[in-house]
Amino acid sequence: MYIITIDPDKCQGDGDCGDVCPVKILAVTEINGKKITIVEGNVDDCMGCGSCTATCTHEAITVQEV
Repeated sequence: MYIITIDPDKCQGDGDCGDVCPVKILAVTEINGKKITIVEGNVDDCMGCGSCTATCTHEAITVQEV
């Protein structure tokens, strides 16, 4: 099982992380006028592959195994 943390201050909401996620659990939404990425699907589906962290040029995502 993994915990996905997205730092809203660093996230630019470009969606690249969601595009590369093999289980498609990340999505871009707008909160208070700012686009950010959120975990939209079942976090239990996360495989911990690190595609999202590798793709995020803003270093806004961390994936931790628990």
